[in-house]
Amino acid sequence: MDYSDYKTIRFEREGRVLRVLLDNGPMNVVDHDLHTDLSRVFEDIQHDDGCDLVILTGANKAFCAGGDASWMQSMIDSPELFKAIATDAKRIVFSLLELEKPLICKLNGAAAGLGATIALMSDIIIADDNAMIGDPHVKMGFVAGDGGAVIWPQLVGFAKAKELLLTGDMLNAKEAMDLGLINYAVPTAQLEDKVQHLANRILANPRWAVRWTKTVTNMTLRDIAQRLMDPAVAYEMMSNLTDDHQEAVNAFREKRKPNFTGN
Repeated sequence: MDYSDYKTIRFEREGRVLRVLLDNGPMNVVDHDLHTDLSRVFEDIQHDDGCDLVILTGANKAFCAGGDASWMQSMIDSPELFKAIATDAKRIVFSLLELEKPLICKLNGAAAGLGATIALMSDIIIADDNAMIGDPHVKMGFVAGDGGAVIWPQLVGFAKAKELLLTGDMLNAKEAMDLGLINYAVPTAQLEDKVQHLANRILANPRWAVRWTKTVTNMTLRDIAQRLMDPAVAYEMMSNLTDDHQEAVNAFREKRKPNFTGN
């Protein structure tokens, strides 16, 4: 498999392990290029005969710190740009859940919004205990339409998921582990060893038993995603048109508290 045309993701091979590194600036923010790359990377990995296990991590300070404000503004100014990415938004989620190969998320830093969704839809999430994770879509005047409404309730139950999605609060890694949102929170110096240990334990098992066990286990999530992603993306597209979303973007870029009006 040739990954040379990816703009914002790097790839490293370690035997039968493929390491996938999000690499889009210090915070790995989601802009058009990263969103496009994410929409096809898991399908490409599925067809990569050279790997049996994937480790997904951030190449920089964060894992993936959510949407880029300039990109958000471009979609406010030209709503047709949001319509153009709707299919890709769904493909990111579906291709993640359809990937048969085991996917370990090495959560090396902040994961917010779509970054949190990608992390949580991985099979095993091992976090640096300094990492933060959350879905602050509502703080930006956005509906949590890119998969948050799919995965959070399945991991922590509806009551806690709604609390976290409706407040947009971030959790530290220890809090996330205690809730059952992630598997492990470990000190920075132990993160890589923990990831390698879990990878080796999985790779020691028969390839197809592992892949098809994951496939069966993900069937419920795939069914839920099939029901929710169309309306979720549609509602998020509608929230892109609100005054409060524009105000949230303005406040973020101006580093001030937003003044929401309910419009």
